[in-house]
Amino acid sequence: MKTPLFALPDALLIPTVQAALLEDLGRRGDVTSAAVIAKNSTANLAIVSRDTGILAGMDLARLAFECIDKTINFSPNASDGDTIKSGQVLAYVSGNTQALLQAERTALNFLTHLSGIASMTAKAVAQISHTQAKITCTRKTTPLLRNLQKYAVRAGGGCNHRMGLDDAILIKDNHLIYSGTLKQTIANAKAAAGHLIPIEVEVDTIAQLEEALEAGADFVLLDNMDNDTLKHAVSLCQGRAKTEASGGITFERLKTVADCGVDYIALGYLTHSVINHDIGLDFLD
Repeated sequence: MKTPLFALPDALLIPTVQAALLEDLGRRGDVTSAAVIAKNSTANLAIVSRDTGILAGMDLARLAFECIDKTINFSPNASDGDTIKSGQVLAYVSGNTQALLQAERTALNFLTHLSGIASMTAKAVAQISHTQAKITCTRKTTPLLRNLQKYAVRAGGGCNHRMGLDDAILIKDNHLIYSGTLKQTIANAKAAAGHLIPIEVEVDTIAQLEEALEAGADFVLLDNMDNDTLKHAVSLCQGRAKTEASGGITFERLKTVADCGVDYIALGYLTHSVINHDIGLDFLD
C-alpha cells in the first residue's frame, strides 16, 4: 500500500516562498513589467507539463502567486504525487498581469525542481518494485530546501532517511576515529539516546557488521559493498537489525542491490543532482 502523502502546512512553506520571491524581486521589483504593462492589465495562464513524470510543489507554486497578490486565482488541475503527462494542464492562474509575471519564475522553479526529484524517485521505486526494499534519500540536499526536497521524494513514492542530525543517531567512520571501539561507541550512544531514538551504524566490512550486531545496533548502513558481500550481510542481520545499502549505487545497479534482500537503498542523487521536470506557463489570452 502506498504511503499517504501529507501536505506540508502553508506556515512552513511561506517563509521559503517569500525568501525566493525577494531574491528575484531584488531592490526595485519587476522593473520590466512595471515599465511595459499597464497596472490594470489582467491575464489568464495555464501551467503546463512538457514531459511525463510525477508532480510535486503545487502548494509552493500557489503561494508564490498568492504572496505577490492575494486576489490571484490559482485553480489546480492535478495534485502532488500524481503522474503527469506532456501537454497536461496542471493549474489555471488568472489575475493582474504584472503580479502574474512577478511570481512566474519562482512558481516554476519550485515546480520543476521538486517534480524532477519526485519523478526520479518514482523511476527508482519502479526499478525495485519486485522486492520489499524501499528507496530512501540522504542529507545531501540543497541548503535550506531540505524539507521541500525530502517531501518531493515522498511524493515520488520514496521514504526519508533522517531529516537532520537531531532525529536519529548514525555512527560513521569519522565518529569512530574519536569515540573509541565500536562496541563502546554503540553502548555510549544507547545510553544517551533513550528508547525513542534508533541507533544506526555505518559498516564497511563483515567484521564490523558482526561487531555492530553484537553491540545491539538497530540499523546497519552497508557502505560501498559489492552484491555478494551485501547478500552475506543481509543473512547475518535477519531478525537482528534493519539493513540499508549505500554508496555507489547507480540507477542501473538498483535491481541487483534490491535482490540482495536489503530493507533500504539510500540514493544521494535523488536530491543533489536531479534533472528538473520541464514545466511551462502558457498565456491563454
